Amino acid sequence: MAASFFFLLLVLLFFISFNAQALAKKDHSLLLGLSHSRVSIPIPKNAKILTRKTSQVLDIMEPLREVRDGYLISLNIGTPPQVIQVYMDTGSDLTWVPCGNLSFDCMDCDDYRNNKLSNFSPSRSSSSYRDLCGSSFCLDIHSSDNSFDPCTVAGCSLSTLLKSTCPRPCPSFAYTYGEGGLVTGTLTRDTLRVHGTGTGNVIRDIPRFCFGCVGSTYREPIGIAGFGKGFLSLPSQLGFLHTGFSHCFLGFKYANNPNISSPLILGDDAISAQENLQFTPMLQSPMYPNYYYIGLEAISVGNSSLAQVPLSLRDFDSSGNGGFLIDSGTTYTHLPEPFYSQLLSLLQSQVTYPRATEVEERTGFDLCYRVPCPNNTLADVDFLFPSITFHFLNNVSLVLPQGNHFYAMSAPSNSSAVKCLLFQSMDDGDYGPAGVYGSFQQQNVQVVYDLQNERIGFRPMDCASAAASQGLHKK
Repeated sequence: MAASFFFLLLVLLFFISFNAQALAKKDHSLLLGLSHSRVSIPIPKNAKILTRKTSQVLDIMEPLREVRDGYLISLNIGTPPQVIQVYMDTGSDLTWVPCGNLSFDCMDCDDYRNNKLSNFSPSRSSSSYRDLCGSSFCLDIHSSDNSFDPCTVAGCSLSTLLKSTCPRPCPSFAYTYGEGGLVTGTLTRDTLRVHGTGTGNVIRDIPRFCFGCVGSTYREPIGIAGFGKGFLSLPSQLGFLHTGFSHCFLGFKYANNPNISSPLILGDDAISAQENLQFTPMLQSPMYPNYYYIGLEAISVGNSSLAQVPLSLRDFDSSGNGGFLIDSGTTYTHLPEPFYSQLLSLLQSQVTYPRATEVEERTGFDLCYRVPCPNNTLADVDFLFPSITFHFLNNVSLVLPQGNHFYAMSAPSNSSAVKCLLFQSMDDGDYGPAGVYGSFQQQNVQVVYDLQNERIGFRPMDCASAAASQGLHKK
């Protein structure tokens, strides 16, 4: 049986890795590190969807801390709680944490050797246990349409299959990401401790929260909290798919600063304050129904509109390809060709500073300029570039805050600095989403996921000031 299981696992790994290669997108991240593009794991047709009633769950506010390539949320898991920092990712469902102190292994993660975060140890938690093969979560992680499959792989007898009484644990899983990342581990249940909104420091324990206990990864050095709409996602398990959540990402200048964080809010409080918010409808992707798509109608540079916006950025073809994916797990915004090249041409026509072609060649970014920096300071340099405005469906116009498009590649020298456009071309715009709205362009923007009304709201905001008003600055 052991040899049979090992063979099945190898087949699964090959199959998922093959699909990941088809979706992978190249990213030339220099300062912000890797960007991620998550691959959907569909909900099984006969899976029993069990979600907590929203009325039974307190609204939640957890701090988000910025690092060089994403935003970290601290998960308090186990009895007593162990604090594990993971990426907040709207482009995937599974929540997983690195497990084991010396046993956790990450291949091709050399860039993160000096930034290793804490791992989860199931043996140190009195409430931790393996999920069973007959659970709906196990069925979901193995993407099976047959409820007997995981327990059959686990070695259950026919009689226990028919009676749904097999006590064997859920078989190990493999989960892939669009950048080629891969994690393998076991489904685990344990208590998740969350913090309520408002005064009083209200704490609530969520028993039997299901997550991946991961022992080996490829290009995924840090755990992930999946915020998609799938069965395994954190909002789904906590009962917030009928309300929503919101975040306000700090500017990159706060990256790796442990003394400042910004609020991630789940529940009614996330969607109740709608003053000055503009809402655009969510689009329902036939290919990736668990993720968040919106429709992009145009992009303006200064006072000039970019023409010939492809229909694929606001609609889907017969196979389900298309749409503009909003994804906190992808660093930079990606646009399809030739639309992306038209954006570059329009910017070039309005920016008169000399090109820094040597930086473009070294970094892989397509548009870099050498700009003046009096007194070798970057203050007010952002205002040297024209504004960029996203125009979404429902007449929603979002002017990107200054600093969300061009970024300095290094500190100023000799009264000048090089700033590059942190947009990129969509390598495979004919398959999957036509474009991706990345986290770098979401800085200093309040983003509200109103899941009840299937819409997403935007409002420019100084996220650092908002964090200070909610007591999220450490002194």
